[in-house]
Amino acid sequence: MRFGMFVPQGWRLDLVGIDPANQWAVMRDLAQRADANPDWESIWVYDHFHTVPMPTDEATHEAWTLMSAFAASTSRVRLGQMCTAMSYRNPAYLAKVAATIDLISGGRVEMGIGGGWYEHEWRAYGYGFPSAGERLGRLDEGVQIFRQAWTTGSATLDGKYYQVDGAIVRPLPLQEGGIPIWVAGGGEKVTLKIAAKYAQYTNFAGNPEEFTHKSDNLREHCATVGTDFDAIVRSANYNVAIGSTEAEVAERLSAFKARVEPIIGREAAAGAAGAFDGSAAVGTPEQIVEKLSEMRDLGLGYAIFNFPEAAFDTSGIELFEREVLPALR
Repeated sequence: MRFGMFVPQGWRLDLVGIDPANQWAVMRDLAQRADANPDWESIWVYDHFHTVPMPTDEATHEAWTLMSAFAASTSRVRLGQMCTAMSYRNPAYLAKVAATIDLISGGRVEMGIGGGWYEHEWRAYGYGFPSAGERLGRLDEGVQIFRQAWTTGSATLDGKYYQVDGAIVRPLPLQEGGIPIWVAGGGEKVTLKIAAKYAQYTNFAGNPEEFTHKSDNLREHCATVGTDFDAIVRSANYNVAIGSTEAEVAERLSAFKARVEPIIGREAAAGAAGAFDGSAAVGTPEQIVEKLSEMRDLGLGYAIFNFPEAAFDTSGIELFEREVLPALR
């Protein structure tokens, strides 16, 4: 199993209380911390503009700007977004941005891409909110543009949603064959079919039942479109609350609720804490290793972890590195 870590960028209210002037230093230091530990293959941010579980005035730093900054301030760790919303940027432009960052980083960019879902920020930024069918149609066409651009240096597509005519993307990314594509989402009729056609990685539900079901669905799409199911790495994201004892786990969750409650209120804070329910990365190290070992046996090849307190306290990361990662490595 391979491992990635989310760097707090504000989207999940994970920079609350830190002066905006100091937030980049916090993010940079955590990225460099992961860069120094070879157990972490990658660092990740979210491609969102407004906080969750509701829009607030708290910071949410822009994903691709951070990609460039991390590229220049780290040397080894790979750089991903979970996941870029295709419709937020013209795909030929985004292909150019990603190729440039791949060169800055020495060939370390991953392209996490999806259809997008957060209606409030779509409308607030003037993108409208097209149907799911249109959002996924744009995803399919946009990935086609990426693949052309990164392998031939130009892209031409007269699509339903995107039209490009000899868009030049030079220089090419450093990575041979182009930047690896992660198609994120578990939509069984369309999203996983797009993943079967184009992706080197997928990202969907991380509990045993859903993971198995989505995997079976992906396998069927691969058979239909004629691609190798076993060549696609399946990944999942996990919220982490770790402690040496179950009491320490509970304390970590309570601290999270207390930190965000003044911003979003008691009910929403309880709901945000509910995102940890059922996570395979909640518990003592022994409990987490047991649950993630089960997922590995089901075919999970890559796990990406969110430590909600990382900007304020790295003790959970340290315990995870000391007692969980070696057992799963």
